[in-house]
Amino acid sequence: MAVLGIPRNTIEVLQKYQFTFQKKFGQNFLIDTSVLEKIVSAAQVAKEDCVLEIGPGIGTMTQYLAERAREVVAVEIDRNLIPVLQDTLSGYDNVTLVNDDILKVDIRKLVEEKNGGRPIRVVANLPYYITTPIIMALLEGHVPLKSITVMVQKEVAERMQTGPGTKDYGALSLAVQYYAKPELVANVPPNCFIPRPNVGSAVIHLLRYEKPPVEVEDEKRMFSLIRASFNQRRKTLANGLSNAPELGVSRERVTAVLEELGLSPTVRGEALTLEQFAQLSNLL
Repeated sequence: MAVLGIPRNTIEVLQKYQFTFQKKFGQNFLIDTSVLEKIVSAAQVAKEDCVLEIGPGIGTMTQYLAERAREVVAVEIDRNLIPVLQDTLSGYDNVTLVNDDILKVDIRKLVEEKNGGRPIRVVANLPYYITTPIIMALLEGHVPLKSITVMVQKEVAERMQTGPGTKDYGALSLAVQYYAKPELVANVPPNCFIPRPNVGSAVIHLLRYEKPPVEVEDEKRMFSLIRASFNQRRKTLANGLSNAPELGVSRERVTAVLEELGLSPTVRGEALTLEQFAQLSNLL
């Protein structure tokens, strides 16, 4: 069985199956064994682990994961890749293939069946157009997770781990940091993939918190508030929040609460920490 992280072997498999890349699925396959090693070691996969892999492609990383984990469930949306995967993973009896869209899969049920409801690890080389919805579905859905280790577009990785006052800071940064501790593992240049993407990539490891780092009475409301404050970045927080009909708060009320928190009435959303957003949400 050929090791797929090596470009020659990847090309051979693609030719054997006359595989054509689908732009709509954002397919870029990794062809760099050192990057694969970095991902798998950052994911801290151990013998007792059940791993969910999203978008296995031709099974390159799946092989690495299957060597280390007790069980791997690989969810692939492109049905043209299923025969390829059945071939490249034929040597492993601990891999389950699921041909489906990850956003439609009942992951909780899957965790129940495959891991007795205990937390799993998620590992993925994510298509860039759908990175955020997938990560948010995993975190907000309160799926039992130990960690998420993913290859994403470099600027998205930066956005996930940045703090207040930077241009990259926004709703994604706050959401990720509420649920998990982000750590940038490696930057990955375009030449590590076939076909080459037009952007740089990065591997980021999100270690799931057992309990969020801030106390908030109503999680959903806090995130509505965060979204409203970044929807119009250039506006002051008082204007942004009072303009959001779903929040139903007046400008005066927001200004009064900001004052209570010792913040200027003209402060913008990008200046607030996660803790300040939690306090603001609780007070409002």
